[in-house]
Amino acid sequence: MSTTTTRVAGDIANLALADMGKKRIDWANQSMKVLQIIRKDLIKNQPLKGIRVSACLHVTAETANLAITLRDGGADVVLCASNPLSTQDDVAACLVRDYNIPVFAIKGEDNDTYYSHIMSALDHKPHITMDDGADLVTTALTKRTDVLDGVIAGTEETTTGIIRLRAMAKQGVLRYPIIAVNDADTKHLFDNRYGTGQSTIDGIVRATNFLLAGSKFVVAGYGWCGRGLASRARGLGAEVIITEIDPTKAIEAVMDGFRVMAMDEAAKIGDVFCTVTGNKSVLRKEHFEVMKDGAIVSNSGHFNVEIDIPALEKMASSKRTTRTFIDEYSMKDGRKINLLGEGRLINLASAEGHPPSVMDMSFADQALSLEYLVKNHSSLEKKVYVVPEELDKKVARLKLESMGIKIDKLTLEQEEYLASWNEGT
Repeated sequence: MSTTTTRVAGDIANLALADMGKKRIDWANQSMKVLQIIRKDLIKNQPLKGIRVSACLHVTAETANLAITLRDGGADVVLCASNPLSTQDDVAACLVRDYNIPVFAIKGEDNDTYYSHIMSALDHKPHITMDDGADLVTTALTKRTDVLDGVIAGTEETTTGIIRLRAMAKQGVLRYPIIAVNDADTKHLFDNRYGTGQSTIDGIVRATNFLLAGSKFVVAGYGWCGRGLASRARGLGAEVIITEIDPTKAIEAVMDGFRVMAMDEAAKIGDVFCTVTGNKSVLRKEHFEVMKDGAIVSNSGHFNVEIDIPALEKMASSKRTTRTFIDEYSMKDGRKINLLGEGRLINLASAEGHPPSVMDMSFADQALSLEYLVKNHSSLEKKVYVVPEELDKKVARLKLESMGIKIDKLTLEQEEYLASWNEGT
């Protein structure tokens, strides 16, 4: 790949915040031991030299360490936000000032600015796209087809993004291979469950200062994010209610000890609601109509469409901001419904997102997947791939090593037994 690129200036809130951003990035790096190991290898071998990377990710301290790792491996990285409320402005400033990584992201940016930043990231003419929700690749396919011939591959971080990408592949419009990082075991089994579980509770409590103990907490969706959120809410003393469309997941929730019911019923009794489904209009007009006075509504799925906010706006007689991340909607019958963080990812809107120790594995998957794509893109089809098993296992092994944990190995006899069929009862 050519190393020639047109460097574009970033668009951030305030460069003067960089000192605090540097401290935040350094703090996160201490807990990202796997990424540190990978960074050393990338620095030594420079496998990404000359590769232009456009990344549309949450601009957090953890993401900063990924961007720095890729840069140190030779990549030419540009970063934009994957959500209008997920940017840590001090981190963005530090990346621009101290690491010469252009960042197009401002916390609280409006929709037009958000997409102008995505356009700026695509101006980088990437060889690799890194997405969190698939807005970058979607924009390239619909509005910036001029950059597509230069793109060799991409990665996607989220369940929501993978749903979109697989729809593209099915329709035959996906133009290059993409690795679904979210589907790696070392990503969704840990990041989605433990990261989303803890950070979502953190975001809800920071925004509201609401006591969860004794409350009825409704979790919409029992995927890995929902499992983690339900577990953490129960741990704080809430009575957790699960809503689902998948009968198998619903049975699992029941056997995990949770109440399961349709949202029509849950809406009548819930105190706190959080959607984590990857779908739209999970909470909508008929649910708002029966919610109790003071109900708290939030989302930790990628897009705020999980909550039908236009319907809530239309139903309300008035609206006011009562706390930094709370919009109070007054219904015509006097009830009040509180929407957190504009319906966007509450764990990033009002909190700091996932802890660095769990993002360590997710971003290790990202870094190794990018290296894999650079080496193997020419033999891949234009479809969505899972993270190669050997890379997934490598991340798990490195994580254990970084924690000082040793596990067993198969003996020769055990290997032979597992490979045979003739030894029975």
